[in-house]
Amino acid sequence: MPELIRNLTQQEQLNFLLTNRIPRRLLTRFMGWYSRLQSPMLAKFSIGLWRLFAPELDLSEASKQSFNSLHECFIRELKSGARTVDDGEDIVVSPCDAIVGCCGQVENNTVYQAKGFPYDIHDLIPDVELARKFSGGRYVTLRLKSSMYHRFHAPTDCQVSQVTYISGDTWNVNPITLKRIEQLYCKNERAVVELETGQPNESLALVPVAAILVASMKFHCLQPTLDLQYNGPNRLSCDARYRKGEEMGYFQHGSTIIVFATSGYQLCQGIQEGAAIRMGQALLQKMK
Repeated sequence: MPELIRNLTQQEQLNFLLTNRIPRRLLTRFMGWYSRLQSPMLAKFSIGLWRLFAPELDLSEASKQSFNSLHECFIRELKSGARTVDDGEDIVVSPCDAIVGCCGQVENNTVYQAKGFPYDIHDLIPDVELARKFSGGRYVTLRLKSSMYHRFHAPTDCQVSQVTYISGDTWNVNPITLKRIEQLYCKNERAVVELETGQPNESLALVPVAAILVASMKFHCLQPTLDLQYNGPNRLSCDARYRKGEEMGYFQHGSTIIVFATSGYQLCQGIQEGAAIRMGQALLQKMK
């Protein structure tokens, strides 16, 4: 039976229909409620069911092995020392565990979600001045699979003074959907976070994009959780300073983070579509 389930969900047309042609927002709200039910037995059962669809789920690195709710498992912390952060001064590290998606140079404001599926950076980042900074720069799409560690960290020493929240849809962000729905990232629930490095003409930005079952992002520098029920202001001021590798927040399940850098950066060796990367590993490097 588990093998049959995996074979069915790996069929592209069926996968797309099962994860997209459904009441996405309603299912996402339901999952948010269900995942918080406090019951160790229900959590254990739910994790077992989850493994049928994600057999690679590995909790051996988690700081604890039993959970009172599925939500606790989704946002699990890791054991101390489970990740090593590259301390090179010219290195920007990956903010999360992920599979590298489309990446490269931002040319004529064009970014790609999949081959043949471009989108305009201004449609993703509504702040015109911020989006303009990354013209000619670099971008890396990082896809967090549902089985992965879901917390995200500062990719470099930085300051955050504002988080911009954009309400939207909850399309699945897996490769199957990215090849079918144009401008998907620009449609989905997301946040834009500029990372101020203190260096002239240098800037980075993280764009966490939510998805079905996971339209919820928690930033430690903000009081509210950004989710489908949030109805506050879109621009939220804060004053947070982070050291490279310090935790910034978490998704409730799994999703995508798009990293943008100004033109003074280049992709590190080995950063290419399909590559696996862990939080703390080298992602971008300042050009000499």
